[in-house]
Amino acid sequence: MRQFRAAVRQDERVNALIEDLQWRGLIAQSTDIEALAEELDKGPLTLYVGFDPTAPSLHLGNLLQIVTMRRFQAHGHLPLALVGGATGLIGDPKMTGERTLNPAEVVEGWAARLRSELERFYDFDGPAAARMVNNLDWTAAVDVIAFLRDIGKHFSVNRMLDREAVAARLAAEGISFTEFSYQLLQSFDYLELFRRYGCHLQTGGSDQWGNITAGVDLVRRVEGAHVHALTTPLITKADGTKFGKTETGTVWLDPSMTSPYAFFQFWLNADDRDVSTFLRFYSEKPHADIESLERATVEAPQKREAQRALARELTTLVHGAAATEAVEAAAAALFGQGDLASVDEVTLGAALAEVPHCTVTSSDIVDGHLPDIVELLTRSGLAQSRGAARRTVEEGGAYVNNERVTAEDHAPAVEQLLAGRYLVLRRGRKTLAGVVVEG
Repeated sequence: MRQFRAAVRQDERVNALIEDLQWRGLIAQSTDIEALAEELDKGPLTLYVGFDPTAPSLHLGNLLQIVTMRRFQAHGHLPLALVGGATGLIGDPKMTGERTLNPAEVVEGWAARLRSELERFYDFDGPAAARMVNNLDWTAAVDVIAFLRDIGKHFSVNRMLDREAVAARLAAEGISFTEFSYQLLQSFDYLELFRRYGCHLQTGGSDQWGNITAGVDLVRRVEGAHVHALTTPLITKADGTKFGKTETGTVWLDPSMTSPYAFFQFWLNADDRDVSTFLRFYSEKPHADIESLERATVEAPQKREAQRALARELTTLVHGAAATEAVEAAAAALFGQGDLASVDEVTLGAALAEVPHCTVTSSDIVDGHLPDIVELLTRSGLAQSRGAARRTVEEGGAYVNNERVTAEDHAPAVEQLLAGRYLVLRRGRKTLAGVVVEG
């Protein structure tokens, strides 16, 4: 890998896209960044990134690759969004152990879901039109003997053994030939995309460097052509926790798996130490706007301007403007700055799922009333004991659906339930919990 110089020659301008990627810190590795910059300047370049259907939805790590390829398209280049209908049947080797092979019909269903997600992010019309591809289209009919003769002969087992994930697995429990062969399939994708569409660049996360460069080498050996590889850094968080995870699990792009409310809150809750990196990696805002938000984080971190701007932009990108508006309206209403009754049931339920909450059953409801406020504060975890709950009420810090409760024996009526099943509890100005009625 060579670092891109500030200027190749005094009389040669730096490629604007490469300069942007560098400013954002998005180039982790490249086969020859200067040669790539020169090729980008010559005209539209076809590139691809692959997404294996190993789950029913894409996640935040995938979103970085999606946004990176959108940057190329915005500069007039031609994206190929590849869904790994074939490679998803095999699975890229993990450091931690052998993957469970999913049934073919499951992988096929997941591939269709990933395709529908990806189609939302690219422009499929005009001079830089994107194209969806599935590697099962050219892999399914390949003859095994022909594949081993024509493709396998170009791979050195010694080099394949040097790959970090493979070496780690061999040092531990071992690795199946199935997963060991994954690199050949991914490399074959690059060769086929070069042949079919003139693809000259594969992008991906830096953990894919070995697979991607193996494809570069295969194209050179078989076709005598020089193509490129570029990877983005793996994201690490300042607090040491894994990026893209919350207490409830992975942050997915499918709204049925991670609600737009939870998605928005993930970015809104970003650590001040991380938000600059997130902005540069994910935001499509101009440099000047990002630098302004970075200054705001330093000068007035309590306002969380950068986090809110990023949350709005990415929630709109993934879920649409209407979902973003609904999420922000719900968040405001939960803290007494809007009408809770106007929040739709789905958004309200998703919001309360993100805070401590308790369940009330029909057997707890007596004469049309739920348990009293002291019981609800205690059950929900807003108060550590009934005594603490009473003090909260006495001090004027207890709220039900944004209405202050001043009597310890106050029992909310069934008619107060939002969407027929929810109550919003609040202690003071900022501490929330929910009550969900079941049955």
